[in-house]
Amino acid sequence: MAENKSGKSPKSNPKQKKQKFNFYWIYGGLAILFIFLQFMSWDGSSQKVNWGELKVMLEEGDVDRLILINRERAEVYIKANQLSRPKYEDVRDGSFGSSGPQYYYNITSPDKFEEKVGEAQQSVEMKVYIDNETRKNWGGELLGWILPIAILVGAWFFIMRMMSKNSGGAGGQIFNIGKSKAQLFDKSTSVNLNFNDVAGLEEAKVEVMEIVDFLKNPSKYTQLGGKIPKGALLVGPPGTGKTLLAKAVAGEAKVPFFSISGSDFVEMFVGVGASRVRDLFKQAKEKAPCIIFIDEIDAIGRARGKNAMTGANDERENTLNQLLTEMDGFATNTGVIILAATNRADILDRALMRAGRFDRQIHVELPDLLERKAIFKVHMKPLKLNKTVNVDFLAKQTPGFSGADIANVCNESALIGARKNKKVIEKQDFMDAIDRIIGGLEKRNKIISQKEKKVIAFHEAGHAAVSWLLEYAHPLVKVTIVPRGKALGAAWYLPEERQITTFEQMYDEMTSAMGGRASEEINFGKVSTGALNDLEKVTKQAYAMVTYFGLNKEIGNISFYDSTGQQEYSFHKPFSEKTAETIDSEISKLVEGAYERAKKLLLDNKGDLEKLASLLLEKEVIFSEDLEEIFGSRPFDDGKEEEIYIKKAEAKKKVAKKLPRSKKESTKKTNVAPDKDSANK
Repeated sequence: MAENKSGKSPKSNPKQKKQKFNFYWIYGGLAILFIFLQFMSWDGSSQKVNWGELKVMLEEGDVDRLILINRERAEVYIKANQLSRPKYEDVRDGSFGSSGPQYYYNITSPDKFEEKVGEAQQSVEMKVYIDNETRKNWGGELLGWILPIAILVGAWFFIMRMMSKNSGGAGGQIFNIGKSKAQLFDKSTSVNLNFNDVAGLEEAKVEVMEIVDFLKNPSKYTQLGGKIPKGALLVGPPGTGKTLLAKAVAGEAKVPFFSISGSDFVEMFVGVGASRVRDLFKQAKEKAPCIIFIDEIDAIGRARGKNAMTGANDERENTLNQLLTEMDGFATNTGVIILAATNRADILDRALMRAGRFDRQIHVELPDLLERKAIFKVHMKPLKLNKTVNVDFLAKQTPGFSGADIANVCNESALIGARKNKKVIEKQDFMDAIDRIIGGLEKRNKIISQKEKKVIAFHEAGHAAVSWLLEYAHPLVKVTIVPRGKALGAAWYLPEERQITTFEQMYDEMTSAMGGRASEEINFGKVSTGALNDLEKVTKQAYAMVTYFGLNKEIGNISFYDSTGQQEYSFHKPFSEKTAETIDSEISKLVEGAYERAKKLLLDNKGDLEKLASLLLEKEVIFSEDLEEIFGSRPFDDGKEEEIYIKKAEAKKKVAKKLPRSKKESTKKTNVAPDKDSANK
């Protein structure tokens, strides 16, 4: 697609003038033609007369001819020698001179008109007889035929133009529905974003920067016989920065960058998706070297043949087939690299994931401790902060948060501070924002009886006590009996950031979750429905331990987990009925064992449990310092977390060294956080 913005090709000016011609000239010509036809049927300067005036003309013998046109109108011609009379002065010099009719008379009945003309000429020697003539008004007849059609065509064009304006591009026009909706970013529409503006994600940035280097310096890789990769797939949970990385690539690559969403290919018309894929790659080939970014590619990349209802003619499958052909088919796409993002890589078609299409999968995971600290620094720059706000503390308080969640925390803290009419944002505002995001809105006005409040206090105290007394349970941060969201009480923990989990660690977490119900039974002799969420969590965890992770001796080293997702469409379980009974039995043993273990721990520390519940009833919110005063310090905290923190910091420095020197110096300064997708924690 040639661009004339630079003005480098003077030969293209005549072409531009030809392209300016449009159909409005034709419309104007037709209008002039209609006016001309109407003018041809015009009777010049003829004047209308009544019967009395016409009768006098006939009696005096001034009339030369009378022509009856279409039996509706009579044209009156005055004798040339009579036009010199003063009474005919107004019609003497007409536009048609003496050759045209000077007067006309509209009649209603031709027969009566003839009788009147005969009676008026009884005393006249040279009588005038009426001539009948049939004329056609070609202009009027054509206008009567064409005008309704022109109105319909004009209304149709008007509707199509309004549709194209509302749709925001060529895709809204009926004739351009198969055109690609991709947004082009090039030198004229540059993106002011680069890799230095992305906080964290150092490993992912190294991978993506190498793709940019492929386009900038291809000879560096091809001189050794290598081939440029066809595509890279960004995979990760929502809110981790996949789209932001793509924006950084657009700003860094300095080559044409096509951005489009997977859903933009899908339309209600059959074959449109495949047509748009073809048009997209056609434009990309013309602008090569370039990058195509397809966001949320799972909209068209879902595995084929999974939905039996739609059959083989599914529009999405046709679109995917065309995409597969364009990426690595019979024809080659030299200099075109595909970049795609998804958080559902498990449902993508295997043909799409193979080497030669998406040669690389770049995993963009949830940020760790150091990355969360960097993201916090980015979003805290525009905020007015109190000196007590500690970035390290906030990074430790937000495990499992994505970049979008951290951005939300900073924004919520500013809103909370403004709500309290503060001049600066304090540490407590950040803590309230974290609580707001995790637990929901605080509801202090919710009516709860004193008896229910006591049950809730002992329930939450049971969770806190068991987690404090177990080695692998998550350390407690705070406990509250103030209702939040749908919960009547809540406990906040600080989970350890680990990649693998042992049976002992999972069993301690299950025991901690059962501590609330165990506390209710010990102190009140009965249980309530308040442990629903705990029971759901523990049951799912026990099922995963038995059927997925191979952590049960009876089932053994067998996993029924299906990473391909094929079992979703199967009517049969991957195990026998006898094995199913064993699974149910082992799950029940695990859950009941964790419950009895929690009861034993609480019975051994019943006095401390009652102190904790009383303190919770009094203050409504307690922290880990309060537990330490009652139960003593945890013997399991040995400072290993700080060692891990230091090791990760050293690893990050090694990764940063891989970046080019110009980038390395500025990676310490981050300006933009990952994209604002919501995360499912």
